[in-house]
Amino acid sequence: MEKATILVVDDTPENIDILVGILGDDYKVKVAIDGPRALALVAKAQPDLILLDVMMPGMNGYEVCKLLKQEPLTCHIPVIFVTALSEVADETQGFELGAVDYITKPVSAPIVKARVKTQLALYDQKRLLEQQVKERTQELEDTRFEIIRRLGRAAEYKDNETGLHVVRMSHYARLLAVKLGLPSSFCDLLYNAAPMHDIGKIGTPDAVLKKPGKLDGEEWEIMKQHATIGAEIIGEHSDPLLQMARRIALTHHEKWDGSGYPNGLVGEEIPIEGRITAIADVFDALTSLRPYKQPWTIEATMELLESQAGQHFDPKLVEEFKQILPEVIVIRDTYLEH
Repeated sequence: MEKATILVVDDTPENIDILVGILGDDYKVKVAIDGPRALALVAKAQPDLILLDVMMPGMNGYEVCKLLKQEPLTCHIPVIFVTALSEVADETQGFELGAVDYITKPVSAPIVKARVKTQLALYDQKRLLEQQVKERTQELEDTRFEIIRRLGRAAEYKDNETGLHVVRMSHYARLLAVKLGLPSSFCDLLYNAAPMHDIGKIGTPDAVLKKPGKLDGEEWEIMKQHATIGAEIIGEHSDPLLQMARRIALTHHEKWDGSGYPNGLVGEEIPIEGRITAIADVFDALTSLRPYKQPWTIEATMELLESQAGQHFDPKLVEEFKQILPEVIVIRDTYLEH
């Protein structure tokens, strides 16, 4: 097992020699004779624990500790003050700055060893717990995303056999968002929220949803309700993922020229995630086999997208979508219906 690293900071060489002699057999010991050198060493390679003298010329130990605790990368390192100061006020100041313990000079070898061993054990437990919390949080996050994706696929099972539409179109949506230079966090949210775009179809009667022929006026009004139904199913939440999923469900059938539904939004009144999803959704719907239609060719689909740029679709997004078409085709071929 690799030895823990201890940084000893003291302006007196004799004190450094004593502490190195006490700890050298059990730990990897580094030394610094003043505050600036200590901070430079920590910046290069973080120790597992710091033994820090208080009374040093120039930058004293309190100042060094304060700087360490202000930095996110070093604030977690345990600091034990080693000092001749023994007043309660001195110890209180050190603890308020974030120190974990005090050792008074002249030092006792058994006390130094015991205090260092205890603080390293606590630090190891803290790091282990933090790692376990991080892993568990990631598991919960992954589970949440998977539930949302599967709910999206559940809606798709009502009008196609495999639910792969939501898989493909969510990939297309993320590709387009990345091409637009949107933040990676936004692109990931979009990828995970887009599968919920048609969740409202759960509330659409099968007689309408699966009708093989053209819908009449009344049936079309019923079909259009799935956008608001989807927003109602997702509901109002503080969670950014569900907020985006709701906006997508509500706005992916809006059109650039204002002729879409349910609210007749125009141009950039439509959230960018809704405009992106509209292109990804239509492209995949047209190029996919359905019980009531054969798949369109890529060429015919792109001709429609271009002809509808500025009417149905954001014209800038159509141009950007053309640029990523080779990547889109790879995804389409990977997740073809069988």
